[in-house]
Amino acid sequence: MMQITPAGPLQLAVFASGRGSNFDALYQAIERGDLNANIKVLVSDKENAPALDKARKRNIKAIYLNPRSYINRDEYENDLLKLLKEQQVTVVVLAGYMRLVGPVLLEHFRHRIVNIHPALLPSFPGLQAQQQAVDYGVKYSGCTVHIVDAGMDTGPILMQAVVPVLPDDSGDTLAQRILVEEHKIYWRSLQLLAEGRVYIDGRKAVIKN
Repeated sequence: MMQITPAGPLQLAVFASGRGSNFDALYQAIERGDLNANIKVLVSDKENAPALDKARKRNIKAIYLNPRSYINRDEYENDLLKLLKEQQVTVVVLAGYMRLVGPVLLEHFRHRIVNIHPALLPSFPGLQAQQQAVDYGVKYSGCTVHIVDAGMDTGPILMQAVVPVLPDDSGDTLAQRILVEEHKIYWRSLQLLAEGRVYIDGRKAVIKN
């Protein structure tokens, strides 16, 4: 087994493409003293992402990096990696980041890129997971915090929360209730990393007491 991070404060980069509600939840957990971490930078691939404004209002470095300005994903990620090294980032947190992470970042931050997905993986990977759950007719869905690997929502699972799917749910109403749980388990999962308790054993994440 391999320990992901030694015990100690995490130096986080948060990647977000949208409103930044999970960024907010992580920031608040840090402020409360529940999460031993510092948010060094927020990065967005969307120029008008509300998450950028939320970070700036909290005096956190906020960077818009346009993927279309680069020839390919590797060039884009090499610039990202340079930025993350400058900020001494130890863990990358995907918080509504709508791009697949490529080999440049995956190699440098091996097992240290974390994502939250609005379904109980391995069910309903990819986009519109909440609507997928409603359309399929499952009775329970939820959210999953997992380590990012080269697949689509396939990495080792750190934590999950279950949310009932109600008979009259739409994708939007289910998404709202799942989001409440996302805000609870994301910081808790990262705190496990900060406590040095997370190990990788094959494709499994093992949480040690």
